[in-house]
Amino acid sequence: MIVRRVWHKLVRSSTPRFLYPYPAPALLRAPKLPFTGYTNNSINIKIESKVGWRLFSSQALADGGMSGRIVDVPLAQTGEGIAECELLKWFVKEGDEVEDFQPLCEVQSDKATIEITSRYKGKVAQFLYVPGDIVKVGETLLKMVVEGAQVPTQKHDFTENIISHCSEGEVNKSKTCGVLSTPAIRHLGKQYDINLNDVHGSGKDGRVLKEDIIKHAIQKGIIKDSSGFENADSGDQFLRGEEDYSYVSAELGSQPGDKTIPLRGFQRTMVKTMSMAAKVPHFHYVEEINCDALVELKESFQNNNTEPAVKHTFLPSLIKSLSVAISKYPWINSRFNEDSMEVILKGSHNIGIAMATPSGLVVPNIKNVQSLSILEITKELSRLQQLALANKLNPEDITGGTITLSNIGAIGGKFGAPILNLPEVAIIAIGRIQKVAHFADDGNAYPVSVMTVNIGADHRVLDGATVAKFCNEWKQLIEKPELLMLLMR
Repeated sequence: MIVRRVWHKLVRSSTPRFLYPYPAPALLRAPKLPFTGYTNNSINIKIESKVGWRLFSSQALADGGMSGRIVDVPLAQTGEGIAECELLKWFVKEGDEVEDFQPLCEVQSDKATIEITSRYKGKVAQFLYVPGDIVKVGETLLKMVVEGAQVPTQKHDFTENIISHCSEGEVNKSKTCGVLSTPAIRHLGKQYDINLNDVHGSGKDGRVLKEDIIKHAIQKGIIKDSSGFENADSGDQFLRGEEDYSYVSAELGSQPGDKTIPLRGFQRTMVKTMSMAAKVPHFHYVEEINCDALVELKESFQNNNTEPAVKHTFLPSLIKSLSVAISKYPWINSRFNEDSMEVILKGSHNIGIAMATPSGLVVPNIKNVQSLSILEITKELSRLQQLALANKLNPEDITGGTITLSNIGAIGGKFGAPILNLPEVAIIAIGRIQKVAHFADDGNAYPVSVMTVNIGADHRVLDGATVAKFCNEWKQLIEKPELLMLLMR
């Protein structure tokens, strides 16, 4: 009687509803099934509906171990204000077993590089993105079969399950729903706006291969011929995440010598920050500083170094003397709130150091320089440099800066005209230290180690006189480093 009541209720419903553990069984893949009666308290029903299928998964059944379930693993919020990240590389492959908290992939936001770990124990079922893709926060990175379920031995079955959950509109939108292909092939189709559902797959079980994409592109006039493609490697380079995937552009008809490179990570950040900074009224103040005493101080540090792992340079002494000068002129270490027309004088001297890395320009900062010794600054600077070169900086390392130093002299050049690193109100570019001839009062020439500094300032907050006085104070501390002994705490 219970079964009959359920049956009558289902017949009267405008749309068939079934309670089944996820993923859906073959029932949902066969829209018309004959009614064969009641067997072991189960029913098979023939129902036609113009409204469509509705699937309601039973959480209790799935959790009870009767069947595994496929779960979406989204890109979690990686930091405040982060809306999207670039996928750098995968640490796993489709079909791999993973444990709780095992790293799955590495992503890069405009603030840091972050590892995404697994929240589940199970098996990787499908990647939805390839390295180089931009993923918005909350979007699904991959699908996993959680512990207790078996990944289908044939990917065709898994694809059918996906198809049963994709509406016609979703298929048209994604262009790849239910098509057997590797992430590299999906990326290739996406780049040239090829609907993989329109491509005839010549691989096993209808899998779309690279040759199928090329053939389809020739037929549609996207490319003119396939010469040079026959021996191209169609391996899953994108899964490894470290190879240059720009070869796709070169293969599909780009002009010789041309290369299109998408801006990612820190380079995208530089576009945004410099575009905003260009709207701020700048002025620059240039000065030359005698560094003879600084050179002697650095040599003394190195000669008396008791820690072989520590390498003494000019920069830590410049950073410390800058902090002491800021204490006398705090407006240099401030932020401007344009909405409220307020200036915030920052108590902490978080001095950023611009660094050129293989991933682009990045500005980590040394926190609370006012409370650090020159040796502590040296060690922290070394730590940040190593992390920057390895693209492993934490969000805390590159946020919260209050003023920036750009040591262009480490690469070359006498001086530069720096642009503000907003919301800071000052940035200083320092050139290389070089020997030049100076003349004494009696007309005799003598060599001097000179460094040129160029201070870029926000003219909405700072005026020329304030910057000049600050620079004179900093210059005095560099030329006479013994004064630091009087002023350091």
